[in-house]
Order: sequence, then structure tokens, then C-alpha cells
Amino acid sequence: MQNPYISLPDNAFWKTAVAGRRPREINDLWNPKFEIKKEDVIATAGSCFAQHIGRALKVKGYNWHDSEPAPLLIRLNKEKSDLFNYGVFTFRTGNIYTVALLKQWIDWSLGKTTAPEEIWQSPEKRYYDLFRPNIEPNGFKSATEALKSRQSTLKAIKRSLQKTDLFIFTLGLTEAWINSQAQYVYPMCPGTLAGEFDASQHQFKNFSFLEIYTTLTEVLDTLKNINPRMRFLLTVSPVPLTATASGEHVVTATIHSKSVLRAVAGELTATRPDTDYFPSYEIISAFPFKGVFYAENMRNVLPQGVNFVMNSFFNCQDRVFGAQPELASINKPVAAANASAQTQKMADEICEDALLEAFKK
Repeated sequence: MQNPYISLPDNAFWKTAVAGRRPREINDLWNPKFEIKKEDVIATAGSCFAQHIGRALKVKGYNWHDSEPAPLLIRLNKEKSDLFNYGVFTFRTGNIYTVALLKQWIDWSLGKTTAPEEIWQSPEKRYYDLFRPNIEPNGFKSATEALKSRQSTLKAIKRSLQKTDLFIFTLGLTEAWINSQAQYVYPMCPGTLAGEFDASQHQFKNFSFLEIYTTLTEVLDTLKNINPRMRFLLTVSPVPLTATASGEHVVTATIHSKSVLRAVAGELTATRPDTDYFPSYEIISAFPFKGVFYAENMRNVLPQGVNFVMNSFFNCQDRVFGAQPELASINKPVAAANASAQTQKMADEICEDALLEAFKK
């Protein structure tokens, strides 16, 4: 008897694709829609995990775009460059955890809306941009300097988007804090990394599926209008929430947040020919992988996990489109446990939301 299941490949069946396989033997989770060429101008933005994608692309010889290269003296010091958020993402915005924040940055850069001049002065007379609270670890010398720096980033974003071939965005969170009077969104709750919390102005917001889907659709359409050849690759961060203000347990809040984001990415991938989804989230967090790629705290992704994800990325591209000439390899074994810890520590320092752990003793 004929039926549609008879001709399906092995990876369509749990028995042949998952059962009896070790986590590292589960592969080919992605059938890419389009080829990513080494000469394509690639921009990355989003949650912490997007940093790993950008680094891997650079190492493999892809044309990852840095819209604001660090000054020479900082560029020569990798640790200092990361500390000041140079070369971490394509844009020097810090982590963009929500789609609402992504839209905000793009709208500001294109002049569709005006960025608020909200700068916080610390007791030590240092100035912090609440939309990039971790961009200068010791703050700026003046509010004018902070605003001037932000304007430089906005100009860099606009220039970069006009020549980007592939925009990779990692969706991280549904939870955010907004200014209830002016209706703009912060990357972090004021009073955590910088600023002062004001319950009369600062409101918790957990964005719904429809809100995120609508906003991200608007973002992608805006980007296509300024650059018709641009394509989009969405990912969802496998990193759980550090803390939740939703009133839920952090586990259920995490599952809710990631499920909504994954559903948004899936819907857009199904309905837009210019948009694809790469399953970094599933490769790290799906239960058949047994959590082997998480550190002991079950939150941070180990360097081995990052390597496995990115090797899967390149292998799937090669399987569908054929291997491109190799300029470098990311298949480097982790030298020692202390090297892994050092690598992970650096990743934590660039993830603003990880600093929320300081508020729970």
C-alpha cells in the first residue's frame, strides 16, 4: 500500500534520526534555503549567542561586517576590544535581546523616529547611555560625549544596512522593560547596570507572539525597502533566562519565551522566501542532546557546544550547496579545562543579562 511516509528520508523518522544515536551523531537538522557565499556582506545582531555566529564566520573566512572598527590601540588588545563592545556584533549596540529593541535601533538609524536623550549620571559623575549601558564600562565623561557616541553608531548602522547581503538575527527574550510614558524599550531594566528604577515610569513587558511577529515583519520589510537584495537568517538563543520578572518560575518563563520566539521564527521562515531559520536553539537545548553542551550551571553554552553548532551550520551549507574553499577551520579542540573556563567567562562578560545574577545572593 502506497502512502506519503514510504518515500520519506531517514531524518523524517525518530527511530533512524534520533533513537540509538549519541548526541554528537544527530545531524543534518537544517536544510538551508539559500547559499551563503564567502563574499556576501554579513551582519549579525541580537542576543549573546549571535556573538558566536559572528566569530565563527570570521574564522571561516566569510565577509562578516564590522560597522564600527575599534581604534587601533584597542583593536590590538582582544580583551579590551570585547570589553568596549568592538567587533562583538556588527553594530556597537551591545546585545539586542528583543525584536522591539531591534526595531527601535533601526528606526533611529533611518531617521524614522528620534532617539531620546536619556543619559544617566552616576554618583561618580560618569555618564551612561541607558540604551547601551555596558558599552563603556566606566561610563562617558559627559552626556554630550555619550550622545555623540550613540549618533556615530546610528550612522554606522545605516551605512551597514545599505550594503548587507545577509542579516543574521538571534532572538533572545520576550521580556523587556519599557518607558511607560514615552513607550520606548530598554535593553536592561533601569537600575540594574545603570540608571535608577522608577516604578512610575519603568514598566515590565512580556511581548506576545502577535506583537513580536508583527514587529519583526515590519523590521524585515523596512530592511528590504532600503536594500532589496538583503536576505535574513533567524536563530533563537539556547541560553536560558538569567532571571524573570514575570512572576513565573524561571524554567517555565524560559520555555514560554523560547517557544514564542521559535514559533515567530518558524512562521516567518514558512511565509517569506527571503527568510530562513537555523536551529542553533534545538541543537543545544533539545532533550535528545541531553544537555551535554551546557556548562554545570545549565545556562552557559560550553565552547564545545558552540563548535558543534557552528560545524553543523557549515556542514549543512556544504551538504546542500557544495563545499566552498577553506580559508580556516573552527574545528579546533579545546586545549584544557581552564581555557574553556576563560572562554566562557569572556562570553559572560559581554552578556548584559547575565549580570542580573548579582541581585540574587
